[in-house]
Amino acid sequence: MPCRGDQKSILLADLLPALSGIEWARHCAVNAVALDSRELSHDGLWLALQGTRGHALEHFDEARKRGAVAVLAEPAGNWDRDRIAALAGDVPVIAVPGLRRQAGEIAARFFGQAAQAMRIVGITGTNGKTSVASFLAQALSTRVPTAMLGTVGNGFPGELEPSTHTTLDAVNLHATFERLFARGARAVAMEVSSHALDQERVAGVPFHTAVFTNLTRDHQDYHGSMQAYADAKKRLFRVPGLSVAVINTDDAVGARLASEVRPRVFTVCVGSGSEVVRLGDRYVHLVDIVSRADGLRVRFESSWGAGELQTHLLGRFNAMNLCLALAVLLAWDMPATAALQTLARVQAVAGRMMTFVAPHRPRVVVDYAHTPDALEQALSALRGHVAGRLVCVFGCGGDRDRGKRPQMGEVARRLADEIVITDDNPRNEDPRQIVADVLSGMDGRENVRIEHDRAVAIQSSIADAGPDDLVLVAGKGHEDYQESAGQRRAFSDIEQVQLALGEQA
Repeated sequence: MPCRGDQKSILLADLLPALSGIEWARHCAVNAVALDSRELSHDGLWLALQGTRGHALEHFDEARKRGAVAVLAEPAGNWDRDRIAALAGDVPVIAVPGLRRQAGEIAARFFGQAAQAMRIVGITGTNGKTSVASFLAQALSTRVPTAMLGTVGNGFPGELEPSTHTTLDAVNLHATFERLFARGARAVAMEVSSHALDQERVAGVPFHTAVFTNLTRDHQDYHGSMQAYADAKKRLFRVPGLSVAVINTDDAVGARLASEVRPRVFTVCVGSGSEVVRLGDRYVHLVDIVSRADGLRVRFESSWGAGELQTHLLGRFNAMNLCLALAVLLAWDMPATAALQTLARVQAVAGRMMTFVAPHRPRVVVDYAHTPDALEQALSALRGHVAGRLVCVFGCGGDRDRGKRPQMGEVARRLADEIVITDDNPRNEDPRQIVADVLSGMDGRENVRIEHDRAVAIQSSIADAGPDDLVLVAGKGHEDYQESAGQRRAFSDIEQVQLALGEQA
């Protein structure tokens, strides 16, 4: 259960000033805070919220058995104030309207407002969040201890600990801020998912800078429409006290966002179109991108001067990711020369356009691309780095947005020379139905092979490819598991590629 690093307790009335008029709350010592009843311990405060599958109060008995000292509950669903009040007995229970919005502030107070002592940049968008967060953490760490929070893990570059979500819940997020600050962090680059924004998990986080990467189809099973998805992303740019907004204006949603944000927040626009120079207060204009066998060369002009960025990273979209990071560094007053030098040295994120080479074998790239746009970006980018055939190994996740499956099939059919459709994370769906959905987007089956066993699909594709070919293994990236038929088993695309190339896994 999330406890303070110094193990000190704090009074309930100090966590939520609205309770200061309640006598017992002024004397109730809280040793820990949790949103999940399973994480509760003795003298812990439980914040009970309405969830997608029911209200947390359904687990009130468990919370009491685990030693909850008090419960703050959100009136929602079938739990109104009267029903909540009826629970009170040996454990005080208080109905708190708007508790979801206040959970982050309660957690921030409990963990000593550690986030206030660090400069935090939040990155949102469909694709590129992880890469931009990683590039910033690596680059900023040359000047100030900087941590990263996101899909591939939480912590300092090179020392990431696995994360359960792209963005943690409000309590665990502030507990993590406290731990990172205690370890010396003074800046944080964190991914901010649309789910986290919609569920107000980042309420109370004092974002200094917000970055928008792009918006393409994803999470329609959750948001219901692209408009709702876009609206969720935009919430990051309405955070009180936001100082800087960095926006990809090549994206249509980004261009509109810039016009909405600029009147109240210092805005830096990044794009390849000439209009970028007038859309914000400052700009970074991508003038030319050259793809080479060993990486990229990006020439740009900006409000801070012109320059060139050379990198070993692959993919034209990484030019945008790097320039978004560059814009943040420049807006934070890092000298342009230093910013370019540090960004030239950043390493690819595990499972993000991660390249493997071996003598007389095809080049292999592992990437997390699991949306139509991400797959198109990856395949289009890699075409400039291959002399032979471009092979694509991919699948689609089960129990998720079915509408994107035929779209991904169409993208692969159009851009790859050879396609191997395999299982991603089928979860509780029939893998054969998922493959059928993917095939429905293809206009033919020539050079298309189906192999449900992902290990076999990866290894056979590499074995069949020549030294001038390139094999893209897309969809799972850094993940070290596969979910199928309700079970999760150890599985890594990276390890399978290393085995196929004869490397030490």
